[in-house]
Amino acid sequence: MAEFTDLAAAYRICRGIAARHGRTYFLATRLLPAQRRPAVHALYAFARAVDDVVDIDAGARRPWSDQARDLDRIERRLRGTGTPDELTPAWDPVFAAFEDTVRSYEIPREYFWAFLDSMRMDVPGTPLFRNRFADMAELGRYIYGSAAVIGLQLLPVLGTVVPVEEAAEPAAALGEAFQLTNFIRDVGEDLDRDRVYLPSDQLAAFGVDDELLAYCRRTGTSDRRVRAALAHLAALNRSIYRRARPGIAMLEPRVRPGISAAFTLYGEILDRIEHDDFAVLQTRAVVPRGRRLAVAVTELGKGVLRHAV
Repeated sequence: MAEFTDLAAAYRICRGIAARHGRTYFLATRLLPAQRRPAVHALYAFARAVDDVVDIDAGARRPWSDQARDLDRIERRLRGTGTPDELTPAWDPVFAAFEDTVRSYEIPREYFWAFLDSMRMDVPGTPLFRNRFADMAELGRYIYGSAAVIGLQLLPVLGTVVPVEEAAEPAAALGEAFQLTNFIRDVGEDLDRDRVYLPSDQLAAFGVDDELLAYCRRTGTSDRRVRAALAHLAALNRSIYRRARPGIAMLEPRVRPGISAAFTLYGEILDRIEHDDFAVLQTRAVVPRGRRLAVAVTELGKGVLRHAV
């Protein structure tokens, strides 16, 4: 099979993937300078396509061994040892835009090996599989590959006003903060898939175990122990956001509004969770579309003012 050579079309396809699947992410991307957006869309589309391969719900429709095999095929293609026909044609435009982005911005490829390893942690039967995490250190290894490296991948694309090495720690922290927010918000949905991404030792400190979580999920009720554990983890999540915040000022001024909007909106997911008294086992916290647009307009206005003075 011939390589996909229409880069403009490839980037348009990636943009469509980002628009369909990453509402908050895509909205924040709209605030970036136009010339930076295609690369961000390509990185998102690649991550999304890999995530779809290991979609937990798909485990009931296709063997887990097929998912592990597909991850191996993706890695071979990334390393240049595979062939395009190992994967379905839908991958061709995604890979074309992704590879162009990685080459253009000289993004270290070890970030993508770490990402694939974290994805393997979601696939039963692989040596790396985990559906429970004993402590923050164990969860941290998963989050590094699934989220921290996303922030690190974006740094060369976004550009910095300090050495990239100096901006790396807060960039990684931002990815970690977003991921932990997702895990807190999605406790109920993850439990339905036999996944608990919150550290067992942190939950146990408040008397929470799988049985209690399952009971609350099944009955639609809350429990003070669950609320206390989630409040503790939300406070921990806030501390990671505080570590990440200085990184926004390390970025090039023109990209700050987009990242600041994402920072604000993900933080407001936590606000919603707290406002709903941590009822994440009963409902899914969502920032309304009107609020998302208002944040975007505010951040864009700040960017215009900065460039006007």
